[in-house]
Amino acid sequence: MSSLTEKDRPIVQLLLSTGTCPRCVLRFCCVGSQLLYRHPHQDLMKDLQEFLKNSQEKEDTVCLDAADPPCKRIRLEHSREEGADDLNLNGAVPQLPSAGRGNTAMESSAGKVCNVCLGILQEFCEADFVKKVCQKVNSADYQFTSFVFSVSLPPQLSVRESLFEVSVVFAHPETDEECHFLATACPDCFKPAKNKQSVFTRMAVIKALERIKEEDFLKHFPCPPSSPKNLCDALEIQCNNGAVFVAGRYNKYSRNLPQTPWIIDGERKLESSVEELISEHLMAEFKADSFNFSSSGREDVDVRTLGNGRPFAMELVNPHRIHFTAEEMKRLQQAINDSSDKIQVRDLQLVTREAIGRMKEGEEEKTKTYSALIWTDKEIQREDIAFLDDIKELKLDQKTPLRVLHRRPLAVRCRLIHTMKSEYIDEHHFRLHLKTQAGTYIKEFVHGDFGRTKPNIGSLLNRTADILELDVESVDVDWPPTLAD
Repeated sequence: MSSLTEKDRPIVQLLLSTGTCPRCVLRFCCVGSQLLYRHPHQDLMKDLQEFLKNSQEKEDTVCLDAADPPCKRIRLEHSREEGADDLNLNGAVPQLPSAGRGNTAMESSAGKVCNVCLGILQEFCEADFVKKVCQKVNSADYQFTSFVFSVSLPPQLSVRESLFEVSVVFAHPETDEECHFLATACPDCFKPAKNKQSVFTRMAVIKALERIKEEDFLKHFPCPPSSPKNLCDALEIQCNNGAVFVAGRYNKYSRNLPQTPWIIDGERKLESSVEELISEHLMAEFKADSFNFSSSGREDVDVRTLGNGRPFAMELVNPHRIHFTAEEMKRLQQAINDSSDKIQVRDLQLVTREAIGRMKEGEEEKTKTYSALIWTDKEIQREDIAFLDDIKELKLDQKTPLRVLHRRPLAVRCRLIHTMKSEYIDEHHFRLHLKTQAGTYIKEFVHGDFGRTKPNIGSLLNRTADILELDVESVDVDWPPTLAD
């Protein structure tokens, strides 16, 4: 016997009104009786509708059914006529792990497909489909002593279903060495992996069993297998939630703050980073195990990011909390901004994994604007730099800068300076505003990097030039969506 209580009423009402099938409604209401799921689809729908009618008048628990029917045995009588053995299945079918969809709360479910399980828990859990499976097995004319009933579900159910997973890890030490003979017979199937404690993984064993000859298998393993003395050990019960993705834009106002932790040979060079200042709050609120940070490009430790900021995304791994309202996200954003004067975050929002790909789309085709404070060794006048304003679509050949050779491959990359606008300051200083192709090394464009960037500001002015300050004024990526204040 299984029951629903008054607290389940709004859940039942909502699910039925959005097109969820009765079996999925029961699952989401945590009804655990397997016998109840064997009731016909139409009967379950009527029971749920009756529950909604009566629940407002009752304060106590309302039972969905007075009694569960006895477990049924489906037998294919005609299989005897075909000369095949009977295939008996206890109950309709095993309960499947996905969800379904029904009709509106107070109307018939006929012809409606579940919005969660896409119909898997509807007609495919009815007796007619079970008979169809049994007929297929019998007509295939296989000999077997036992069987496994497996279900391959459409991947889109992962989108419609909860990503929360509970798993139990089993081990059986007594029979640990039973797979070892396979390594001798099929050594290519068992190769060490970095994150695996043993080469005898499930996939490796299955692969070896597919390759080994039957006579070789029977030489090393009895059939049927002998009974062990001990049960399996349940090593651990694990809970895991699907990742949550948060996106936004950040401004960086410090010239002494890296984007990611600056650690060399195990030694931290600076106390914090943009990534850490943001993730500290997100990790705490989402109660996640870990995170992965990504952004649309990156700035050097001494470069500020101004304007509308730089788009970023953070994957929060195995979060314990996943539901946040827009107002709660605003409060979280404010908490990040109040915690430090070195960064500010805007447009903080939950996004999908697929949406993050838009941040990286056409990365090199996008543009960025910069402001650079430049020094020259020889004196300059306004007219000496005025010609820079007229240069359009200047092509650069940039060999990988010396300062990043330790982490980037040696190559010559072609980049574009779309426009420049000079701003005279004094005889040795001017500010240059640039709009460039993403991926352009601005510092090297100014000082030339010992001739590794051609042309450069030094060669254009025919004097030595160096960069004193650099600011990112805009990252022209239309993502994530701008939120109203």
